[in-house]
Amino acid sequence: METDGPDVGFSAKELELRLLGPMKLMRRGVAVPLPPSRKVRALLAYLALTPGAVPRERLCHLLWQVPSDPRGELRWSLSKIRLLMDTDGRKRVITANDRISLDLEDCDIDARHIQEARRRGIGNLDLEALRPIAGRCGGDLLEGVEIDNSPAFEHWLTSVRSEFRLYALEIAAEIGKKTPVGGEDGLPAARQWLDLAPLDADANLRFLAELSRRRMGDACNRHLDAAARLFADEGEDFAPIREAWERLRPLPRQPAVVVVSDGVGRPSEPHVTVARRASIAVMPFRELVAGGAGRNDLGSAVAHDVISKLARLRSLFVIARGSVFAIAGEGLELPEIGRRLGVDYVATGFLEQHELGIAVNVEVAEAATAHIVWTERFEARAAEHFAVVDEISNSIVSSIAAEIENEERNRAILKPPDSLDAWEAYHRGLWHMFRFTAEENERAAEFFRLSTRLDPTFSRAHAGLSFTHWQRAFQRWGDRDGETRDALKAAGQSLLVDDQNPAAHWSMGRALWLTGDHDQAVRALEHSVLLSPNFALGHYALSFVHAQSGDPAAAITASDYSRLLSPYDPLLFGMLGTRAIALIRLDAFEEAADWAIKAAARPNAHVHILAIAAHCLALAGRLSEARSYAARIRLQKPDYRTDNFLDAFHFTPDVIARYRQVAALIGLAT
Repeated sequence: METDGPDVGFSAKELELRLLGPMKLMRRGVAVPLPPSRKVRALLAYLALTPGAVPRERLCHLLWQVPSDPRGELRWSLSKIRLLMDTDGRKRVITANDRISLDLEDCDIDARHIQEARRRGIGNLDLEALRPIAGRCGGDLLEGVEIDNSPAFEHWLTSVRSEFRLYALEIAAEIGKKTPVGGEDGLPAARQWLDLAPLDADANLRFLAELSRRRMGDACNRHLDAAARLFADEGEDFAPIREAWERLRPLPRQPAVVVVSDGVGRPSEPHVTVARRASIAVMPFRELVAGGAGRNDLGSAVAHDVISKLARLRSLFVIARGSVFAIAGEGLELPEIGRRLGVDYVATGFLEQHELGIAVNVEVAEAATAHIVWTERFEARAAEHFAVVDEISNSIVSSIAAEIENEERNRAILKPPDSLDAWEAYHRGLWHMFRFTAEENERAAEFFRLSTRLDPTFSRAHAGLSFTHWQRAFQRWGDRDGETRDALKAAGQSLLVDDQNPAAHWSMGRALWLTGDHDQAVRALEHSVLLSPNFALGHYALSFVHAQSGDPAAAITASDYSRLLSPYDPLLFGMLGTRAIALIRLDAFEEAADWAIKAAARPNAHVHILAIAAHCLALAGRLSEARSYAARIRLQKPDYRTDNFLDAFHFTPDVIARYRQVAALIGLAT
């Protein structure tokens, strides 16, 4: 275990900048008054947290949307920061090549200490190192520095705040796990963890253990009842926690709290106050062995992994493992399972083990009718038991989510528009969005707006609306600047209502890409797949950004993984096309051309995908094929040229030169 770590107290360093909680600046231990301008403080914080030099244009866009002289405003703000940061003739505001950075040597910045601790691994630190780091988590990032009419900054702040809340939770959880139960620090550590994660099973059990050790039986019972109501309000299953606690520390049983009575004193289920989502129960998979059924350990492990990963996608309401496994051995028919658990769909299957791995046959059926929606067989070969479970569950999760989404879209399209609820309106929007035309995109936006009006807390509807604005900007179906602002605004709203939803960070990453902020776009997209590694669109969007101006090898890896997770995705043309773009940057022209042809062959491929094929084929020397794609482009858009293609993407200068070089050969030069 590492014992050295960042200290919490004000250090002996020349400057100390506190960004968590109310912003503070200390010079040699003495507080320095900060300017009243929130934009100056916001600019200082952004430069302190952003690695490397930042283009002036990005800073102007970040904080000054419409002023007559944004560069003048930036110069004035930088002059105020110089007064704050420069010490003893040392100039800390560095300007070079129209870029701005800060010299932060000998500066103590609390947020950077926490980032460094997380980079080293929170789990690798002992309590002596963790406690001072936790002391730095003194509140939300930049409390009181919210800025009206600066959506780009607001969205950046929302995203970064979300990250630091996650860091604070990880640190509190690690302290809670490592602090001895019953010790002087045990109850405060458990309370801090529980305050940050009230729906975390381990946090609840840790808090109950502290109360029990102190012989506070009544407090244990009150917490169990209060937590059960909270879980019910959030649509979560509290039964596994209650059962785990009774196993760990049996207490005298209390009468059940009657939430609703049927008139004769029988308790009924607590009311769940959540917006409707399609719901699913994943039953333990039966294990088949020669001569009949065998133990169900591995089948249960795979089902548990599928339940956890489906829940992290946050696109479906997933019944918790405890409730599902409690009725698994009763031999119930699908309609009865659906009635008992209150779900729309039930996933069942059986598992076979063999020398090289396992195979799982899975079915998803409508609970009410037992009608099979989808069935598939998955096989995985691996030497390690856990690797097999992970590989097979990843495939199952992505397929189940995609098939149910498709079923819900098809169901929504058949209903009259004025009868849709928020969930149905969202899926009707998806149906139109995946047509990839200007008219259908506008129809999709109408349904997403309807969904957000019916349920303002539906994060994915806001993310869908952001994507329609992204499409309008990318395809030039509207004013790019205005659509970019609207894409950022909708993505910000998606984050605001659920910052743990991977689709919210996905929409923000794509919107940030429109602004040209590559680093922040990648950061948001990486957060989306951190929240849910099975979120195929997050991996695809990372591939899209890296393919143009980031790491082309990372783009290929992300493209391949997105297609593995969602092999029939409506955006498959993009997954294939980004791989082709990345290969061009690696000088693999022939391979790029082959992948570009696959992308263009998809039925919903738009004109930019055809342009990728035309230019990749030309670079591979396959001019006849390239000209045929150019002809197809002109049939769709007679005035389309290479400039339109280059304007849509963010290619590096060397790649732009390559595309321009072959444009004249295929009739797409200006």
